[in-house]
Amino acid sequence: MPRDLADVLHYLLPEAEPKAARTPPVHAGPTPARRPAALPLVGVPIGESDVVRSALTWNLAVEIARLGARALVLAPKSGGDEALLPVSGVGPVGVEVVHSDARGLGELHRHAIDVAVDRAAEAPEGGVVFVRIPPPWLAGLAESSSLLRWCLLFTSGDARELLETYGIAKLILGANECARVGITVHGARRLADAEQAFARLTRSTERHLGRELASYGLLVDDLDVYRAIVARRPIGLAHPQSPAARALRDVARLVLDDAREMAVV
Repeated sequence: MPRDLADVLHYLLPEAEPKAARTPPVHAGPTPARRPAALPLVGVPIGESDVVRSALTWNLAVEIARLGARALVLAPKSGGDEALLPVSGVGPVGVEVVHSDARGLGELHRHAIDVAVDRAAEAPEGGVVFVRIPPPWLAGLAESSSLLRWCLLFTSGDARELLETYGIAKLILGANECARVGITVHGARRLADAEQAFARLTRSTERHLGRELASYGLLVDDLDVYRAIVARRPIGLAHPQSPAARALRDVARLVLDDAREMAVV
């Protein structure tokens, strides 16, 4: 799957035996699908009042489920997540929301692992567990830097947001030298604006940290995003032909492709 934002918009036979020694063949049936031991975790730092990023994460999970994989969103109860996300349980197209009692990054990581291992048994096609991380908890990176092995950051092209996103990426990459940090640009009205925003981030990260960021595409600024937030309905089901739904589907494919490569079998 291409990682350029422009592309995102357009996804022995055995040796013969003597006849007398032959035995009837055993029909074992089709080889069962290999299930991963645990679904990959994707850490998503989202503030407690960030309705848009929470909605985008949930809608991304819906699109992954529509592609035939398992998708969950796990979030701590603290910080108002009950209002940001649907109620706990299984929702549209099998997407599950799990609210955690965790009070810190270490507890959140342990709960996420339990969920990832438990749900893997039901996910022959693989899947993803998105873990909502309250940004203040990143101060406790030493507790569980392995939760940050793979993170997805949403950012707009606003200069202040880009600076905040760079700061979070710096924390994550400094705490886990093997971390993969992906960026999805949202709220851009033009492709050129999104490309410029991602380029500014990557230049700063490479120059100051010596690390690269992965592109997870563009989510357009579309009225249907906000309509879906108000209606609390997935964009891909409410407005499947909208630019926002198509863009989310492209991002979902990128995330799912990487998830299948990273899954522990």
